[in-house]
Amino acid sequence: MATIQSIFDISELNLMTKEELIGIADQIEVEIDKSDEELIREDVLKKLYRSAASKNAQQDDKLVLTSSGILQVMDDGYGFLRQVSANKASGDVYISQSQIRRFGLRTGDTVSGQVRPPKDGERYFGLVRVDQINGHDSDSKFSRAMAFEALTPIFPEKQIILESKKSSLSSRMIDLFSPIGLGQRGLIVSPPKAGKTTILKQIAASVAENIPEATLMVVLIGERPEEVTEMRRSVQGDVFSSTFDESVEEQCRVAELALERSKRLVEAKEDVIILMDSMTRLTRAYNLAVPSSGRTLSGGMDPVALYPPKKFFGAARNIEEGGSLTILATCLVDTGSRMDEVIYEEFKGTGNMELHLDRGLADRRFFPAVDIIRSGTRREELFFDDTEMKQRDLLRRMVNMSSDNGSSNVLERVLDRVSKSGSNEEFLEGLHKAANS
Repeated sequence: MATIQSIFDISELNLMTKEELIGIADQIEVEIDKSDEELIREDVLKKLYRSAASKNAQQDDKLVLTSSGILQVMDDGYGFLRQVSANKASGDVYISQSQIRRFGLRTGDTVSGQVRPPKDGERYFGLVRVDQINGHDSDSKFSRAMAFEALTPIFPEKQIILESKKSSLSSRMIDLFSPIGLGQRGLIVSPPKAGKTTILKQIAASVAENIPEATLMVVLIGERPEEVTEMRRSVQGDVFSSTFDESVEEQCRVAELALERSKRLVEAKEDVIILMDSMTRLTRAYNLAVPSSGRTLSGGMDPVALYPPKKFFGAARNIEEGGSLTILATCLVDTGSRMDEVIYEEFKGTGNMELHLDRGLADRRFFPAVDIIRSGTRREELFFDDTEMKQRDLLRRMVNMSSDNGSSNVLERVLDRVSKSGSNEEFLEGLHKAANS
């Protein structure tokens, strides 16, 4: 008589309570002394893993362990399935060099399959069988897409509309003064405490609501642990994170894994949006992680340390063959650090969209504290028809005239007009009618 298999992902088991684990043990007939008052959750988990290991060679296993993750191939040829947006206690899974060669796996591929618990002297779970690769069965014939580097980059042509019924003023102001397109390479330039993290959350919420078919990733480098937790709970997407108390090597590894994953998705003609906080801290991490070149820029920056962050940021592009990679990264200024100023100067001309935040406006409690004079997008005319472009040009002229006349309350007046209108379209039409009357 065939036994009924219980299939569990190891990340699910690691999140279960002791009572839930005991229920699974009863289901697969693993003996647990429930009367033992000193019995803890980890003891039950170990017995379940031992049961799976002892029955691993049998075809009638009662407990089958599985796992899925994003592959990271190491320099020596073997790799690990990394867990994203999950408790790090769930652990990584080792995948052998022979399996990587057999299936032609690359860093960034999502792989799922059956795993076994670590043997004596081992630290990691091991992948026993590859079941799926990027959503395809491993035994099916699926052709590899053209490599990311061989795809043709073009200017963004389709706007990501952030405005919605639930959206905040921040989303509407970005749509008006720094519109974002699929494939945009944008910098959010911000002094400390100007609201950059809040704006990233609002952009993430708008993206999830307006273009749910796009893949949203949030990359947090050197952030505070509580900020990471809040972002995981509020964002509908994958959160790649490495907090400030982790090593610079770990921070670099997380950023590289997120980038490679996004490339594999773009190769499959998907639209990917990465929100990163922050490019400054990533560059600082590489400055400590890469071997010294013997040359130093102002502020103690090694020029070689700028190449990996530029590779990350430069990967953002709209693809002519289909798909896009959008990257919006924050960049810190006015921190009192000469190195941060050097980093901003190096990245200033590389993006095709900039959103500047103003500390003075934030101190006066104007949110979003957007510097509407300095913010803008290159080739934004590709997003709009002639009529709407004329309306936007008129808005720009009126804002610049008010600024030239010495008005310090330009943002306040614009925010007041925008908040009183039902939509950006209504606001622009009203502005156009007022100018022609």
